[in-house]
Amino acid sequence: MHVKLLQILLIFISIPLFAQSFIFKGEIGNFNSASAFSVTPSGYFFISDVGKNEIMKLDTLGEVLQKIGGYGWSNLTFDEPVDIFATDLRVFVTDKNNNRIHVFDKDLNFLFFIKTDLKSNVFDGFQYPTSCETSIQGDIYILDSENTRILKYNSSGKFLLEFGNFGSGNFTLENPTAITLSQDSKIFVLDENFLTVFDQYGMGLIKIKLKYELKKINNTYNNLILSSSDSLYYQNLKKPISKFKNITPKGIPKNENIIESLIFNKQLYILTETKILIFSIIN
Repeated sequence: MHVKLLQILLIFISIPLFAQSFIFKGEIGNFNSASAFSVTPSGYFFISDVGKNEIMKLDTLGEVLQKIGGYGWSNLTFDEPVDIFATDLRVFVTDKNNNRIHVFDKDLNFLFFIKTDLKSNVFDGFQYPTSCETSIQGDIYILDSENTRILKYNSSGKFLLEFGNFGSGNFTLENPTAITLSQDSKIFVLDENFLTVFDQYGMGLIKIKLKYELKKINNTYNNLILSSSDSLYYQNLKKPISKFKNITPKGIPKNENIIESLIFNKQLYILTETKILIFSIIN
């Protein structure tokens, strides 16, 4: 069935009163070149650092609880871990140049890989993955940058379906870079200057034209944040997607580029290459 393309030009507007509702509380972490972060419902942060090919587990006070990594091809080493996603039970690391997803338990003990041989598995194989996330149901979604598509697997790593490729019509992806999932398992994909949304079965729902060049997307408890190197844009997913609010707080050091951001327990956390900046939300 042909799905009518709906494109909405987002007019990103600055909301001064909203931006002023953040108070800087401090910073945690000491990274070389952080690429992504994720927070679990129980309040632990997991950070991927491409500078050192490391993964860290931190508490909200910044104490390093676990650290693994280094350059290599073993179960506990990486070659450009570009993305990370964590639940209370599992941690998923997107190991781009090793063409695989590492799956760890909450204490960073290795469980298994999701890895394919693209030469013998053209249909469900992937290369140079750039993002990975799971749904509430436990399904795993991987962004395959080499073949510009999303692959869906079950919780054990069994392939289920592909979408976003040339068979997706108006929702065909061009240069996707990052994904995140909503609580109702919709998949949000950053694709050049578009935000494309699919349902859990791979059907395209909406394609939104973006005004600015964005690098990361993150959703925690219906708080969707799009991040550029110097600005943050927010949408509450409990409401229909319309205009994203510019929520960039004051106080971000000019020499710090934003990598990714998320909202958790009435705090705004901003990941830069070297640290996590913490802002309290006061209204």
